[in-house]
Order: sequence, then structure tokens, then C-alpha cells
Amino acid sequence: MLLPKRVKFRKAMRGRMKGRAKGGSRISFGEMGLMALEPAWVSSAQIEAARITMSHTFKRGGKIWIRIFPDKPVTKKPAETRMGKGKGNVEFWVAVVKPGRILFEVSGVDQAVAGEALRQAAHKLPMATKIVKRGVYDEAV
Repeated sequence: MLLPKRVKFRKAMRGRMKGRAKGGSRISFGEMGLMALEPAWVSSAQIEAARITMSHTFKRGGKIWIRIFPDKPVTKKPAETRMGKGKGNVEFWVAVVKPGRILFEVSGVDQAVAGEALRQAAHKLPMATKIVKRGVYDEAV
């Protein structure tokens, strides 16, 4: 599971997810990638599930780059607790993903296998995605 080693502030506000991704919208490392089409919070467990699925599909071949990192803490108060008495404890960590962001990149395998791996990884994620190839403007596959 991914989570920060150290954080300055342990609890954060929820924030908003409007707008497109400011950075990370081009394929930089691999040959194919998975691009987000809608905003979402992606938990560290979802990132790990997608990574495991891709590595199983590759059968010990290829390389995977994870382009998002869960650095936002999400807090929850226990069930059946009265209102007040402060903010709850950190339950899990999420990565804030906006439309246009590249989530994963892959290389080292043929295009059919890479496409299948990214398609299976997309099923583990909480938002709509599309598979893109490296190119002039990272066109959709």
C-alpha cells in the first residue's frame, strides 16, 4: 500500500475536483498509458490492485510506471458516534485525479498485451478511463 513517509499536517480538508489536470497529461516513460476521463479519488488499495492486475497480465515481462501517488489523507469518525469532539482519525490515503491525467504507463510488451493489461487495470479504478498511445498528442487507442 502506498502512503507518504512523513506529512506536515496529518489531516486535510476535502477540497474540490473541478477542472482538468494541470500536469501529467502526456506519456513520458512508457509506450502506452491509461488516462482518466473524469475526476475521482483513487485510494492506495485501488492503485495496488491495478498494479497487481497488470503485472499478472505481463507474466514477468514489461515495465509499469505508476504516475499518481496517494498523498491526501481521508478521515472518518467511528460508527454510532455523536456529533462534535473534533475531526476523525485518518482511515486511508487517496490520490486526487482530474480528467486528462495519465495514471499508469507500460512498455516492454507488445501492444495487444499492453492494451489488455490496461483494460483490466481500468476495471479496478473508480472512474472512466481510456487507453492512449505515445505519439504527438497521445492519441486514444
